[in-house]
Amino acid sequence: MTQAAALMDRSPAALPSWAVTAILALLTLVGVPMGIALTGGGVTVDGALPLAWTLALLVLLRRRWPVATLLAAVAAVTAMRGAGLVEVGWIWPATVLFAHAVVIGRIGWAVGTGAVILAYAASWEWAVLGNSADLVSGRVGGEVFWLALVVAVGVAYRNRRGWQEELAARVTQSAYERELDARRRRAEERVRIAHELHDLVSHTLAVVGVHLNVALDTLDSAPAEARDALELAQDVRGKAMTDLRALVDVLRDGSASTIESPAAQLDGLAGLIEQVRAAGIEVELRETGDRSAVPAPVALASYRIVQEALTNTVRHAGATRALVELSYEPARVTVTVTDDGTHAEPGDPGDTDSTGHGIAGMRERVDALGGFLRVGPAAGSGFMVQASIPVAG
Repeated sequence: MTQAAALMDRSPAALPSWAVTAILALLTLVGVPMGIALTGGGVTVDGALPLAWTLALLVLLRRRWPVATLLAAVAAVTAMRGAGLVEVGWIWPATVLFAHAVVIGRIGWAVGTGAVILAYAASWEWAVLGNSADLVSGRVGGEVFWLALVVAVGVAYRNRRGWQEELAARVTQSAYERELDARRRRAEERVRIAHELHDLVSHTLAVVGVHLNVALDTLDSAPAEARDALELAQDVRGKAMTDLRALVDVLRDGSASTIESPAAQLDGLAGLIEQVRAAGIEVELRETGDRSAVPAPVALASYRIVQEALTNTVRHAGATRALVELSYEPARVTVTVTDDGTHAEPGDPGDTDSTGHGIAGMRERVDALGGFLRVGPAAGSGFMVQASIPVAG
């Protein structure tokens, strides 16, 4: 019977349930006659063997009717003892059924049934068999100890299995949460890439459009100037294609890694301003403070704000000058872009940038970093875009 308890403890993880049931039934079929013989009883074809067959059958049925099979097993043992067909054993022949009741949480049924049968056993040994008090206490006491051991082992197994199931559930939940977090990060990265694509394409088309207009206007009168404009447009187009390939590769690979385009940081400001100057707008860059201390997210946002603001300057008629100011302070970075052009007020029907992805994208970038954005007419005349972005947080 101890082997059966051990199997119940370790086999579920390695064997299917039907195999465990078959093994326990076989152990009961063999173990009951062996136990009776070892404890001094007689193994007969009308006593121990029928009891073993009955208990083995009940073990096969225990999963469907756990309490009924336990009560039937106790009744079979009691009947055999009452008829004098079996001379030993009250609890231990039904060990598997008692243990199963404990493991599935029917501890009250196992303890209550055991207590009733042990009380009956004590009275039977004393009143019917006429055994002495010492013999009765020895026999019944051994059965009490065995029942307590079965209950203790069953409870320990049940607690360990519950702990393992809880641990497995936590591991599964943790993996699920990590997957959700990864999906969220991938979605956020794709939104960020969408902003990058908009900024890149918008700026490139604006600058290339200006050069193409210059080439169209001077094609007949000044072919050399038209050629220079086309070469500049081709150069801007080539740089844009490099950035676009990098962004598309990230989307194709499904990666959520950080995008590092050639002009993604503040070091690309000089090249950006040269492109705008080549479009015929005089641009001045003023920087104060140490740009090397600016974190990458803030640097990227600052660059994109300058790019979007200058793109709007190129697009709107009448702008001839622009001033880009960046102030790198220990606590924040301030970006200010002003021009002398005539912009529509935000929300006007003709102002696609103010109501489209441009201004909205800049605002989202700044808000995500805990800063604020101002967009509107500059003092006196022209238009201003100003962003203040905290360096920490």
